[in-house]
Amino acid sequence: MAVKIRLTRVGSKKNPIYRVVVADSRSPRDGRFIEIVGRYNPQTDPSTIDLDEGKIKDWISKGAQPTEPVSRLIKAAIPDLKVGNG
Repeated sequence: MAVKIRLTRVGSKKNPIYRVVVADSRSPRDGRFIEIVGRYNPQTDPSTIDLDEGKIKDWISKGAQPTEPVSRLIKAAIPDLKVGNG
């Protein structure tokens, strides 16, 4: 099972709010996920990035690959964590 750390949209129409989730790469964007590891709100100024550092480190050590947008969020929120791609 290829596991990805990616964004899932949960906001209403024209009001994007995202969860950072660990999910099987074959599941749809807003579909089934394994665990919620954070949230991201791009509408606040500055953008709200709330990540659980322990859970993210644990999943990356297990082989989960973050997507490009999540890699950028991790770099912004947890600068000392080395991410696989990016």
